Amino acid sequence: MSRLLREHGFGTTLFESASALLDHGHFDEAICIVLDINLDGRSGIDLRQKLAEAGVTAPVIYITGNDSAANRAAAIGSGCIAYLTKPFTAQSLIESIARASVA
Repeated sequence: MSRLLREHGFGTTLFESASALLDHGHFDEAICIVLDINLDGRSGIDLRQKLAEAGVTAPVIYITGNDSAANRAAAIGSGCIAYLTKPFTAQSLIESIARASVA
């Protein structure tokens, strides 16, 4: 995904864990944050909530291989700008990030 985004002119920063993302602290230049719904035993939706509580306002795009009505509703309720189910097309990700860049 990082290579795809770089090929379309987007810079990327990858994080090894949810904790690493929370500790990052430099979100002022982020166009958006791409989060998986399932993060090694943690919820991407819960992580989004923690980021919001910390004052992070960057738009969120969720990706998931575990689509369900409950996940979709929780993601939309958390204020995401896109909810992409795996496998998703490269174009759908690029279009979602492009929308985030003007949000």
